[in-house]
Amino acid sequence: MFSFKSFALLSVFACLAAAAPVRREVPQEHSHEAILRAVRTTLNLNNPAKIQDPVFALLGDAAAKAGAGTITDLACLQQAVADQAFTNAKAAKDVDGMVNALIFRAIERNTGGVGVKSALCTQTAVNPEIAALTQHQDPASDGAAAANKAITLELAKQIASVGGDPQDAIKSGTFAPGSKTDNTGKGNSCDDANDAAGCIFTQNLLVADATADEITAAVAGVSASSGTATASSAASTDDCAETTVTVTVTATATAAA
Repeated sequence: MFSFKSFALLSVFACLAAAAPVRREVPQEHSHEAILRAVRTTLNLNNPAKIQDPVFALLGDAAAKAGAGTITDLACLQQAVADQAFTNAKAAKDVDGMVNALIFRAIERNTGGVGVKSALCTQTAVNPEIAALTQHQDPASDGAAAANKAITLELAKQIASVGGDPQDAIKSGTFAPGSKTDNTGKGNSCDDANDAAGCIFTQNLLVADATADEITAAVAGVSASSGTATASSAASTDDCAETTVTVTVTATATAAA
């Protein structure tokens, strides 16, 4: 359903896009669509910060601001979304919901150019499992391979700690490195809000940061926290650099860029 609210958001994106730099790595905020949709459902169980949609947390600051609710530190919006979704899932004893919130926290956020890193949040999350994580960085950025591998292995530990499958940490991975001289800014990314599974998976674009054996070794000795329940499935551009933006806001505040 297209509403006045969705038109207003569309206008915001269009205005911001007009002033955006040409060089960027976007769009890719819908690359992990299955995770995004799952977190949207869990976040909406209780959303005191009134974040309009989790997708805003994967955009650059200028675009993210339009849907950040009461979150003012935009470098921490992704953490805030994951933290609240995790809290909601934990209260519902929903292991799948907690796992998806953890994976969401580790997904790469749009940046202003190929090889450009996104800012890290300096605030501490409420949930220690979320606080242990940061987002993947552009694979073409300096030191990205080692840093992203470390993030994936830490994510595996946190997933194991809540009773999930640590091998799911691979799902947080990003694309093959693009060229820093690519002025189109696309790199090797994809973006498809209509691909429910996530185009990074269906187009075989995800580059695994670690092997299954490395993940198994990393989680050795990690056991699920007491009190967690059996897993149950939850229903399921950068800095305004979007050149074509479609935003639809429904009762569940779905946004697509």
